[in-house]
Amino acid sequence: MFSPLTPLDWKRRAVKYYPQKTAIIDEEKEFTYKEFGERTDRLSGALHNAGIREGDHVAVMLPNTHYMLECFYGICQLGAAMVPLNYRLHANDLEYIINHSDAKMLVVDAEFSGPIEEIANKLSLEQIVVVSVPGYETSLKSVDYETFLDHGPANFELPDIEIDENQLMTLNYTSGTTSKPKGVMLTHRANYVNAANVLYHLNVSYDDVYLHTLPMFHANGWGFVWAITAAGGAHVCLRKVDPSYILELFDKKNISLLCGAPTVVNMLVNEPKAKEIDIKTKPRMATAGAPPAAALIGKAQEILGLNMIHVYGLTETSPFILYCEWKKDFDSKSADDQATIKARQGIELAFNGETKVVHPDGEEVSWDGEEIGEIITRGNVVMKGYYKDPEKTDAAIKDGWFYTGDLAVTYPDGYIEIRDRAKDMIISGGENISSTEVEGVLYKHPAVMETAVISIPNEKWGEVPKAMIVPYPDAEVTEDEIIEFCRDNMAHFKAPKAVDFVDTLPKTATGKLQKFRLREMNWDEPNKVN
Repeated sequence: MFSPLTPLDWKRRAVKYYPQKTAIIDEEKEFTYKEFGERTDRLSGALHNAGIREGDHVAVMLPNTHYMLECFYGICQLGAAMVPLNYRLHANDLEYIINHSDAKMLVVDAEFSGPIEEIANKLSLEQIVVVSVPGYETSLKSVDYETFLDHGPANFELPDIEIDENQLMTLNYTSGTTSKPKGVMLTHRANYVNAANVLYHLNVSYDDVYLHTLPMFHANGWGFVWAITAAGGAHVCLRKVDPSYILELFDKKNISLLCGAPTVVNMLVNEPKAKEIDIKTKPRMATAGAPPAAALIGKAQEILGLNMIHVYGLTETSPFILYCEWKKDFDSKSADDQATIKARQGIELAFNGETKVVHPDGEEVSWDGEEIGEIITRGNVVMKGYYKDPEKTDAAIKDGWFYTGDLAVTYPDGYIEIRDRAKDMIISGGENISSTEVEGVLYKHPAVMETAVISIPNEKWGEVPKAMIVPYPDAEVTEDEIIEFCRDNMAHFKAPKAVDFVDTLPKTATGKLQKFRLREMNWDEPNKVN
C-alpha cells in the first residue's frame, strides 16, 4: 500500500483525535480542531463552487490570522496550489507575482488591499475575496470572506482527489532583491518532510502553544502551519510583531514555542519589559533568516530565559536543511561558549537529505573550521524548480545539487557555520572578511543595539568593511571607539575602516537585513576611506 506524503493528512488526524482541543487562538476568537476542520472544508466548498479545481493557483495576501491558516488547508486539499504573498511588497512586485503565478483568485486582507486597488485592472484574476477588518475599507470589486464561505454548497464533501506527493502544493516567491521575484515550486512531499523535521527536531508536542511571530507567507511559516496541527498543538495568531505585546502573550497564553529572524530576537531582548518580566514557560525559540550573533543568542537566553534553537535553510529548501543539535556535552561549557555553538547553523536534519560545504570544483572542504566553501544540498526538501524559469532552475541546481550561495566552514564535529552570503563576503586586498564575523564582535560592544557590516570601495584595497550601527538610546560612542574595539577583538585587517550611526536598518518583512540597499547607498557615494 502506498500513501502519498502530504501535510494535509495531519488536519484529518487532528480533527479525528482532538476535535474539542483548541486549535487556533486569534485575539478574542478561538476555534477547536473540529471547528477549524469545518471552516477549511467550507472554504474548499466555496472555492470549488467558484470554479477552483485541481492544479489551479490561488493567491493569498493575509497577515498571521486564522484566515491564513484556513487558506493553507482549504486551498491545498482541493489539489490546487496556494501562492502566499508578502503584504509589504510594492504594487509593481505584486502585479508581477500575481500575473506570473497564473493565480485565478486572490484572498486579501482589507488592511493591505491598497496596493491591489492600484493594480486591479492589470491583474488576470477571476475573483477577489476580501477579509473584512474593522476600520479598513476597500474599493476592490470583491466578495467578503465570510459571505464567500456561506455561499459554498451545504454539507460539502471534498471531491475524490488523488494527491500526487510530487505535485505542486505551494508557490512561494522570493524577495527579488536583485532581479524579478522567482516562484519556488514546493511539492506536497517537500512540505511534509520539512514539517516532519520540525516535529522531530524541535520536539513539537500536543501540549505546545505556538506563537506565529514569523509571517506565514514566508516559506509557509517555516513549516509550522503544518507541524503544529500534526501534533494537535495550539496556533496563536499574531497580526503584527509588537515586542511588548509578544512578551505579554508569553505568560497570558502559556506560549511554549515560537520562531523569528535574529532581528525579532533583538527586538525582544531590547524591549524595556524584557528585564522586568519573568517568563515562566521558558519558550523554545527557533531563529534563522540570517546568521545570528553569539552575543545576541546569549542575551536572549540570559535576559528572557528563551531556549534558542538555530536552524538554517532557504525558501528553495522548504526551508530547513540544517539545525544546531544540542548535545549534553555542551551543558558543561560556559554561557559564552554555549552561545558561540548555538550561533552555528549545525548539521543535517534527519529527513531532509544531504548537505555539505564544497570548493568551486565540487570537492568538500576540510572539517577544520577554516576552509571556506559554498553550502550545497540535495534530497527530500529541495524545490521542484523555479516556476516558468528553467534557466534560473538550471543555474541553481547543478548535477543534482542545489547551490545556496552561502559561504561556510565545517568544524571537526561536522557542524557547519556560515561565514557570509557569497555576495556579502568582503574581499579586501585579497583577504576574505566575513561580514557576519565582524557583526558578531560588534554585538559584544555595550553601545551596539543593531548592526550591519558591508563593503565599501577603497582605492588601495579594492574594498574594506564599513559598520552601520543602531546604538542604544542615550549611548555615547564614537567611530574611533568602535574601530578600536574591533581591532582589540579580531585581526586588524577585518576591523571596520568606517562607521555610520543610524536610526534604523533596512529589513524585509521577515526581519532580514537588506544589505544590498546599504551597499547601493555607499557604493554610489564618493570613496572617502583611505
